This record gives sequence, structure tokens and C-alpha cells, in this order.
Amino acid sequence: MDFSFLSKYYLFFLQGVKYTIILALFTVIFGFILGLVLSIMRLSSSKILRAFATCYVEFIRGTPLLVQLYIVYFGLPNLGINLPDMLAGIVALSINSSAYISEIIRAGIQAVDKGQMEAARSLGMPSNVAMKLIIIPQAIKNILPALGNEFIVVIKESSTASIIGIHELMYNADTVRGNIFKPFEPLIVAAVMYFILTFSLSKLIGKFERRLKTVD
Repeated sequence: MDFSFLSKYYLFFLQGVKYTIILALFTVIFGFILGLVLSIMRLSSSKILRAFATCYVEFIRGTPLLVQLYIVYFGLPNLGINLPDMLAGIVALSINSSAYISEIIRAGIQAVDKGQMEAARSLGMPSNVAMKLIIIPQAIKNILPALGNEFIVVIKESSTASIIGIHELMYNADTVRGNIFKPFEPLIVAAVMYFILTFSLSKLIGKFERRLKTVD
């Protein structure tokens, strides 16, 4: 295998890594926020909120990410909503990720001892305040490994955004393949870079998790 092309294209790969990180970072932020809202809706006493959240989660989890990306990128302009490439990618990935994160958070909330809420309510604390200050922090701590896995999945699935022309790592790797007429080596470089990103994130989350256990 010949990797001599890296001397010319390494900055191009690094630029792809930069866009991959940006795409994944905003997806994680918005996906988590939306997933948290959905999980609370699914645990709500309102049948309408529960039904809406359930239908949303089941539909998103039951359809491919690529289809969702096409709907956002090609479908929304028909409704008069034109999103830039990067924003369309973030929206589609956030919508997809939020459905999975909502189930993770919901399971975490339900795993917290019900006595915690009852104790808070007996002290006169409103249920929404107890949920915010007592239940959710404990749930997040319990589900941190699962959330970390989801964040790693987001980094890998961000490669799908290359389909709509976002210049992330996979898009740039394909561009290099076309320029140097080498179909294999640029993919190896991309794979190594994805591994470095996901492995680093995994170690960072593991360190944070150990720190939380130390606090206990």
C-alpha cells in the first residue's frame, strides 16, 4: 500500500475531521436536549404528550437515517424551508439521535428509586422541581455509559452526511480517492481517523464516569 499521498492531502483529511467533530458536537447537544424533552413527555400524565412522543420515537427508530436525511434536505425545500447543507445534516442527525437518547433517559429515570420523588414531594417540593434537581441528575449518572455509546454512534453515523455534500471526513476521503485513483488507501486513513475520534471519546467518557464514582 502507498500512503505517499498524505504529504499532499493530510490537511484535507484534517479539515474533514474538523467538520465531522462540528457535526457530531451539535448533533449531540441538540439530540440530548430533544431526547430529554421526549423522555419527559413519555413519562407525562398527559395521554396526548405520551402518544405524540411514542409515535415520534417509534417512527424515527423504524426508518433509516438516510431516508430522514433526504426528507430534511430534499423534502423541506418543498415546504419553503431551505436549510444549508451543514444545518440540514445537524437537524437530521439530531432528530435521529434524539429518539434513541429519549429511550435511554427514560429508562434511567424509571430506574431511579420512586422513593426519591415521594420524599421530595413530602417535603413540599413540586414534582417538576424534584424531577429537575433530584431525579434527572441521578438518571444521567446511571445512563452515562449508554449515552457515551450513543455519542460514539453519532460520530460514525455523521459519515452519512457526505451524501448531501457536507465536507466531513468521509466526503473528503472519497474526494481524495477520486483525485489519486487509489480506491483503498484513503479509506484506511479515514477509518484510522474515525477510530481515533471514537476511542478518544470513549476514554474521556470513562474518565468522567470514574470521577463521578469518586464523588460518591
